[in-house]
Parts: sequence; C-alpha cells; structure tokens
Amino acid sequence: MKTRAAGKAARSKSPRQPGSAQLRSPKSTASGSPALDAASVLNILSLLWRVHHGLQRISKKMERELSVTGPQRLVVRLLGESPGMTAGDLARTMHLDPGTMSGIVQRLQRDRLVRRAADPHDARRFLLALSPQGRELAARRSGTIEERVSNVLAAMDAGSVKGAERVLESLANALLDG
Repeated sequence: MKTRAAGKAARSKSPRQPGSAQLRSPKSTASGSPALDAASVLNILSLLWRVHHGLQRISKKMERELSVTGPQRLVVRLLGESPGMTAGDLARTMHLDPGTMSGIVQRLQRDRLVRRAADPHDARRFLLALSPQGRELAARRSGTIEERVSNVLAAMDAGSVKGAERVLESLANALLDG
C-alpha cells in the first residue's frame, strides 16, 4: 500500500493525473494542421481546469506565507510597474469587476502595502501606489505564482511562449465576451 507522500511523488513524475483520461492526439488534415476534434477540446478544457486549480492552490499558500493572495500579489506587481493607477485601471487590466477590485485594494491598504492619494487633476479619483512594505513585497519572487510561471516559460522557446500567449488571449476573449 502506497503512502500519501509516495503517491504524490509518483503523480509528480507522471505527465497524467490519475483518473484523467488519456485522450488521443488529433489527426492532421490535408494542409498538415491538426484536425479539431472533441478529444482536443476536452483535453484543453481539462488542462485549463488543472491550471485554475494550481493557481488557487498556490494563491492559498501565498496567503499563508506572504499574507497576500494571488490576485492581491498581481495588484502589487502592477502598481510596482505602473504607480498611479486607479482601482478602475486595475480592474480593467485584470478583467475583474470594480467591486471585486475595491475589496482587493481595501485589503492591501489595510495591510499597509498600498497607499492612495487624490488625483491632482480630478479630486473624484484616487491614484494608488505602493508603500515601502509594498515595494519590498513586489521585489520578492520566491514562493510566488509568477516564480513558477516564469520557470516554466524560461524553459520554452520564444515561439512557444508567443503561441501560448495567443491561445490564452483568444480563449480569454471568447470566454469573457460571451
């Protein structure tokens, strides 16, 4: 009988997860491009759910270890790259509801990672920037989601990364615009 740790180690070496169907590869068309079949669509959907699950899992781990979730971390990184964004700018960039973004920003303010100041050109708007603690967190890479994503992308050629970006962008547009 396998122990839990042995089972986990065995799964991490296998390209498939137990219980996941091994779907056949699509056949090629006369033009040489892969034919779209149900197995390809189901395989992509399965992989997207695995990615989603992984993002959630690492986000919870980051919350325990860094005191920020994945979405909060992304806001910190975005503000580190572009100080002076508004909550609306962040919501549009991350494709989140403004109310959701408001909650994220409030938690980051409460934790003294983000500061807000009135926009000198429009008193109704507030500009966001990182506090010194926020800048320190933005500089950290260890134990973050982007560390894992960066490691995977660094092992790929530039064409594969650009192809993945195109596929994910198209999927996001199709799912969010529908």
